[in-house]
Amino acid sequence: MLLKKNTIAGKIKIYLLLYILSQFLSSNLYSDTNKKSEVFADLNVLDKVSSKSSNITLKIGEELKFQNLLIKVLKCYNSKFDDDPEVTAYMQVKDLTIKDKDKVFFFNDWTFASSPSIRPFDHPVYDIWLKKCYN
Repeated sequence: MLLKKNTIAGKIKIYLLLYILSQFLSSNLYSDTNKKSEVFADLNVLDKVSSKSSNITLKIGEELKFQNLLIKVLKCYNSKFDDDPEVTAYMQVKDLTIKDKDKVFFFNDWTFASSPSIRPFDHPVYDIWLKKCYN
């Protein structure tokens, strides 16, 4: 009977040790992969009618009204690679001239600074490009 109690206590100690070790490792792995969003995003907006290009700076999470557009950048990341950095942002754009209640956002997707054609912003009057993100 005494031998059986010691085996149960030993198993509990091993499981407890494995649990603590797994929590430690998962917290360290998660902290390395957890990206931190930047504070500001720079965008370039082109008015196709007047051929006027404007540079705007947005604070992440805040909306900015630019002519007939309401632009909001929710997340903006810079890659950790130094040789060819990639800038990505999650952007929402509302066209204030559209009165259709079914279509809330004109654009609601990720955008990439190096290749904006992956997720193009197709608007008849405006083009928007992500330039950079910074603190």
